[in-house]
Amino acid sequence: MHFSIPETEVRSGENGSSYVAYNIHVNGVLHCRVRYSQLLGLHEQIKREYGSNVVPAFPPKKIFTLTPAEVEQRREQLEKYMQAVRQDPLLGANEMFNGFLRKAQQETQQIPTEEVSLDICLSNGQKVTVNILTSDQTEDVLDAVATKLDLPDDLVGYFNLFLIREGVDGGLTFVRKLQEFELPYVSITSLRNSAFHILLRKSYWDMAYDGDVMDSRVGLNLLYAQTVSDVERGWILVNKDQHRQLKSLQEKGSKKEFIHLGQTLKYYGYIKFDPCITDFPEKGCQVVVSAGSNELNFHVKLPSEQMKEGSFKVTRMRCWRVTSSQVPIANGTTNPCSTSKCEVKLELSFEYLMSKDRLQWVTITSQQAIMMSICLQSMVDELMVKKSGGSIKKMLRKRHNGSIHRSDSQHAVKSPPLLDSPDPTREQIVKLSTKLSSVSLRGISASNSTNDISGNDFHGNYAFEGIGDDDL
Repeated sequence: MHFSIPETEVRSGENGSSYVAYNIHVNGVLHCRVRYSQLLGLHEQIKREYGSNVVPAFPPKKIFTLTPAEVEQRREQLEKYMQAVRQDPLLGANEMFNGFLRKAQQETQQIPTEEVSLDICLSNGQKVTVNILTSDQTEDVLDAVATKLDLPDDLVGYFNLFLIREGVDGGLTFVRKLQEFELPYVSITSLRNSAFHILLRKSYWDMAYDGDVMDSRVGLNLLYAQTVSDVERGWILVNKDQHRQLKSLQEKGSKKEFIHLGQTLKYYGYIKFDPCITDFPEKGCQVVVSAGSNELNFHVKLPSEQMKEGSFKVTRMRCWRVTSSQVPIANGTTNPCSTSKCEVKLELSFEYLMSKDRLQWVTITSQQAIMMSICLQSMVDELMVKKSGGSIKKMLRKRHNGSIHRSDSQHAVKSPPLLDSPDPTREQIVKLSTKLSSVSLRGISASNSTNDISGNDFHGNYAFEGIGDDDL
């Protein structure tokens, strides 16, 4: 997740005095407004808990009122501090830090703590309504959904809640996975846009875990609904014969067999992202990126209009990074962002082992760059747990003590309608040659962004493997 403080504003306090508020954005969207004193209090708490050696540097207090230049300097320092804390594996997962952000989010949106109803979408379009508190965090809401569906406790960790946006054509855009530092009800309400929804979807990548989920009736229904939806949306690639087999199994109600057949199809379990831009194999190429099976898959449209396909394995990514920058909205003016409307430009860049001795940067420019990064990180986490012989259940599910407000009623998962016929006009993709034409090595440091994530924001990949040319 990308934390930034792109702006400050002067606000009035309760006693009539004014103060500077620092607007913390997550993925380019306002999360909360906080005062310097609030962040200082958080810093002191974390420092007492972990010691001065662990906590990053915090901008010092000033005796006199800050000048505009000093406010800007403090804004930059606080932004770097928040990014450093979030990126630290220990501090970023700390309940003090996450609890602070949840409370600040609720206070900023001025939503009191009370009981409310929240709709959660399933893959088949059905909605599950849960009764929660506005102050319930993501895990609490996930637990409430699981209880409503009667999903066994040991399977809850196999699913996550995702913020999605529904397009006018019915297409789905995955915005992000809901995090532990936010309140789902506040997050979805503050958007004030009916196109946004919260979706329940499986959280793992290795289809070997499907067997655990299918042992449960509810788990089977959820996985079946997701598989049918992915086929209908074209996320899973099927030919006419495979489509006939799937439709026959659906008519018979053979859900397990339907899923088993789906597992043999291309792009099963992948998340498909909106069309975006890449610099590979050459600058300015249009690309559709999909994440799954421990890889990022590219469907690239070259300037020559030729379509090619290729995959980048996560085990060959030495590291990756997300950067952001403020860019003016195209309106015929060249004014800087300080005097005109701007939007956040996001880029995901990863360093890839193209051959035995050649690493190369590949960049994707997409508003879903952070969601792509989250997918990569979860793939690496899953690979490392498997490699160490650990339990994915323990990785996926870190339950907290304490009671959770839940409804006792159960909610059946309905079967989706029969599949539509495949689109006969779907464009055929030409396979990439064994090696795409190379592009020059490009480092992130060349970015002109004033809001780039700091150098320690690189995601080192512990699953990176040195391999030879024969394996490429």
